[in-house]
Amino acid sequence: MSSSLFDLSRKVILVTGGTGILGEAFCRAIGEAGGTVVVIGRNQTVGNERVAVLKERGTEALFARADVLIQADLDRVCEQVLDTYGCIDGLVNGAGGNVAGAVVQPGQDVFSVDVSALREVFELNLYGTILPTFTFGKHLVKQGGSIVNISSMAAQSAITRVLGYSLAKASVDSFTRWMAVELANRYGDALRINGIAPGFFVTEQNRHLLTNPDGSPTTRGEAVLRNTPYKRFGRPDELAGALIWLLSDGSKFVNGETICVDGGFNVFSGV
Repeated sequence: MSSSLFDLSRKVILVTGGTGILGEAFCRAIGEAGGTVVVIGRNQTVGNERVAVLKERGTEALFARADVLIQADLDRVCEQVLDTYGCIDGLVNGAGGNVAGAVVQPGQDVFSVDVSALREVFELNLYGTILPTFTFGKHLVKQGGSIVNISSMAAQSAITRVLGYSLAKASVDSFTRWMAVELANRYGDALRINGIAPGFFVTEQNRHLLTNPDGSPTTRGEAVLRNTPYKRFGRPDELAGALIWLLSDGSKFVNGETICVDGGFNVFSGV
């Protein structure tokens, strides 16, 4: 098998949520595969720092400040990228996250969950995936390309507490499948869309849930590790292989799939 199947040279890949911990790993992996990286996020300082590091490593990179829920921001980024590079070859919908109010705490009345917080999580994760897909997808389909959405273990099975996040990521999976079929029916194999469902990776958003200040696992973290056959949390760089495969020509006949990268968590019954 030729290594060129996984080569992203001359491909312009947009990464929303590119200023986050997983986003950093995505951007680095794309750069190492030869791709041009457009880091999309809200934090100008982090975005500029991320681009500077990528350029030091020999990657062509651009930071584009945007909120994925603001259409005007996305339109501006789209124009900026096309003016700069002339094309868009791939999109990683990495923006997402949880909201404290949408987490159901032990002992909390399950019938009194903050519905406004649930809506906020839906906005960020589902519409934060849909809007970039609609905005950049129309340009991707003209020349062929790939979209990768980010799912979660919370969409694959019931995980306690994270009600809003679970519902939102399950909807992202549904959108991935629906859009894959619709794009194929309309455009053939011009544009494919798939997803990655990370297992448990320690990020800024979940660090306090999974680890204590000294780095040891919390009670919840211990439960995760018991149910992960690898008995450890994932490292962000371990998402790189699946990501590059889905963005590259190596996955040309893969469409509508969500790939679990989770150390076996999803397939383990706990017994």
